[in-house]
Amino acid sequence: MIHHVWGLLHHPEREWHKISDEHETVTHLYAHHVLLLAAIPVICALIGTTQVGWTYGGSDTYKVSLSNGIALGVAFYALILLAVGIVGSVIYWMARDIEQRPSRRDCLIFAGYIATPMFICGIFALYPVFWLCMLGMIVGLVYSGYLLYRGTPSFLGISHQRGFILSIKTLGIGVLVLEALLVVTVLLWSMGTEHSIVWEFFR
Repeated sequence: MIHHVWGLLHHPEREWHKISDEHETVTHLYAHHVLLLAAIPVICALIGTTQVGWTYGGSDTYKVSLSNGIALGVAFYALILLAVGIVGSVIYWMARDIEQRPSRRDCLIFAGYIATPMFICGIFALYPVFWLCMLGMIVGLVYSGYLLYRGTPSFLGISHQRGFILSIKTLGIGVLVLEALLVVTVLLWSMGTEHSIVWEFFR
């Protein structure tokens, strides 16, 4: 797992070929990569919101209780895993017109690996200031987009022209999925305090 992380960050195109040659299963991907790396933003958010307190950038901070934080962390973790599966399914669906269409397995594995920078940038959640977390999201998204662009022709075995078109479409939908996940995440982690946006609807 670790060597793929370093390879994707340091020499992505070579690493995509290496990953492709391994013929990995989706189960192996989740067990040795996704489940481990997806825990980074969850654990960091748990520590940040319970020990530091989240804020929109002002002087007021709002802490989440540990019990609420654990419950919200489990929900956050499930959402991340679901998002990876959704992006993989979207890639498979968009590749339906390609003559040598990649398998669903390949698309899910591809989605799991292109999410690597997003997982790692979850470390920004240790200090949950809204603008800082947004910055982390942007950094992760930019590099995930780069991995997507370089990996589409290399890993999925399609031409560079088709790979470019597919990567642009996937990035666009991926941004929408990320935005939805971000909104839900903010709502989830704010629910642990009396200042939650969600609770305002019930007052």
